[in-house]
Amino acid sequence: MRAALVALLGLCLSFAAAPLCGGQSAGKKVPVVFAAYATPLEEPWNMVIHEAFQAAQRGGRIKYSWQADLADAPRMAAALAAEMGKRPDIVVADGTLADAEIRQLAAAHPQTAFVVGTSGPPAPPNLSTFDSDLAEPAYLCGVLAGRLTKSGIVGVVCGKPEPHVHKTVNAYIQGARDANPAAKVKVTFIDSWFDPPKARQAALDQIAAGADLVYAEREGAIAGAREKGALAFGNLLDQHGESPDTVITGPVWSMTPVVDYLVSLSAAGMVHAENLVDFSTLGRGGAALAPWHGWEGKLPPDVMQLVREKERALKAGTLVLNPSPERPVGD
Repeated sequence: MRAALVALLGLCLSFAAAPLCGGQSAGKKVPVVFAAYATPLEEPWNMVIHEAFQAAQRGGRIKYSWQADLADAPRMAAALAAEMGKRPDIVVADGTLADAEIRQLAAAHPQTAFVVGTSGPPAPPNLSTFDSDLAEPAYLCGVLAGRLTKSGIVGVVCGKPEPHVHKTVNAYIQGARDANPAAKVKVTFIDSWFDPPKARQAALDQIAAGADLVYAEREGAIAGAREKGALAFGNLLDQHGESPDTVITGPVWSMTPVVDYLVSLSAAGMVHAENLVDFSTLGRGGAALAPWHGWEGKLPPDVMQLVREKERALKAGTLVLNPSPERPVGD
């Protein structure tokens, strides 16, 4: 199906006056996109998606609106049901709390492309799934952590225990132990997608237990690391600005490859179901390490060389990760 879609899309593009990825040609309908976020917009996962759609709107490629902080299934379902009366072309929704309700709504509107952030499967004919997949850059951060730790203990503060989080954290642990087999990794789940005070306290607790570097998988952990002068990695966004003296880099997610793909299909009048998580890789530009902001000159050259070698191998496919989706076990 993927090959047929690509071929049809190529045929549509060949008759366009300009590429769809660069703007809509004359006569093309501009897709209407609505996004429904379960947590506040400031939550980094939301911001990655939001900023990608905002960029597409600034380019004149879509019309975009959203609602945030739809923190339970009834509110999410009600917001989406109300929006369907406006006949959006693409609906993007966080399926964490309302997966069943979103799927029911999608089935009732088969002409609308639903794109759901969930670990569940796609649902033909019109519900695609997506999520961040930061295993590759998290592995690289683990390599850094394993080489840089002086105490031999590093930490990671996580959100809720779900398979995509497990894979990211397990990749980080693998990187740390590949670089330093003696390294110990402390893992704390705060059981929330957005609770900065709780994440901050978790980071402080890990530092008190000996960790000298913390992977802030959740917002708030950087604040704890900053208070104690511990090194840190951000997550999802470039979070260097939160603590320039301690945030080295971090896994960042780009929704742009997915947005480009969705907008091109919608502009061509195509609705289908597909798992889009494979767009979130280093090789496809959906994941990366955050900019170094000068840290590449502060870190030991041999450490930087090792990270760059690993990064090239991941992009080339000569290093393939297969992190477990099971809940990580810390030391």
